[in-house]
Amino acid sequence: MSQLRLPLGLPEASETDFLVSESNARAVHQLEHWGTWPVMAALLIGPRKSGRSLLARIFAAKTGATIIDDAERAVEEDIFHAWNQAQGEHRPLLIVADAAPPRWEVALPDLRSRLAASPLLEIGPPDDPLMPQLLERAFTRHLLHAPPAVIAWIAKRIERSHVAILRVADVLETETDGRLSIPVVKATLATASLLTHSDDSESE
Repeated sequence: MSQLRLPLGLPEASETDFLVSESNARAVHQLEHWGTWPVMAALLIGPRKSGRSLLARIFAAKTGATIIDDAERAVEEDIFHAWNQAQGEHRPLLIVADAAPPRWEVALPDLRSRLAASPLLEIGPPDDPLMPQLLERAFTRHLLHAPPAVIAWIAKRIERSHVAILRVADVLETETDGRLSIPVVKATLATASLLTHSDDSESE
């Protein structure tokens, strides 16, 4: 497990470290080697809360790239012109979205063709090594105290998604005193319907 960090001095209100694991390492590698892209633009996709915006900001801070975040909500003509400008200036453009076309329904034909020519960088769901790391980070932010065994127990029994991790942290902050044990976590998350797997035979 490694980390990418925003340069010191940038006005960031939240976490400045991006945790790199197998689920996102290829996207990180492609960003680090942006000079080999066939065009000066790429599409970064991934689930919400996956750190995709943070990764884009790190890339922009290191390279001077232009970033278009939540691209599905942007004006298509603006993205089109930014893509063309990136080619002319030879300065990278990173377009951040939930999904690539055709799931992202792009109406402008010229933009569709340019996106099709752009490298696709993808962040996947958190993998086994990343789940506990993300839980630990979320718990720290929510002032929750959980031994490693509790974090490992949760990681095996909740939905494998970044959003689920944040929901778990929110519920445990609201419904507990902040000191987490497996019995407390099990009861709380079961009540909130956040457990996808349980093993009653496992010793607690």
